[in-house]
Amino acid sequence: MLDNHQKNIATFIHLSTFSRFIIPLGNFIGPLILWIANKDKSEFVDAHGKQAINFQISILLYAIILGMLTIPFFVFNLFSGLDFINIDTFDSIHLSLTKPSPLLYITGGLGFIAFTGFILELVFIVKAGLAAKDGEYYKYPLTINFLK
Repeated sequence: MLDNHQKNIATFIHLSTFSRFIIPLGNFIGPLILWIANKDKSEFVDAHGKQAINFQISILLYAIILGMLTIPFFVFNLFSGLDFINIDTFDSIHLSLTKPSPLLYITGGLGFIAFTGFILELVFIVKAGLAAKDGEYYKYPLTINFLK
């Protein structure tokens, strides 16, 4: 039988990922500290701690992959009008609002995917916290199980 203390700890493990808005890497440090301190006391807390940490590592991995895809497109788009051999490079740069580069669309699409992923991450964290508060197990979608 789960008591309120176990439910509260599991809820705080999920919600402590929001500490990243205050503390750098808080989305890893907060859940990790709470999970390590309480994992031996309850199987429920252990399961929620592993899920929260696995989800944060998965999100970091997805963000790195998306960044590795986005940054080259952005750089190529930025430097596409520059001629590095010509000394008068900055005279030849023309901004055209009527004919944007296809790379701009790709970069914008990847940026939209990143923004949508961020919003979904926030929604999933809140749903996991509410499930823990109700004493239910929660499995984050698209999570790679690093900790089993």
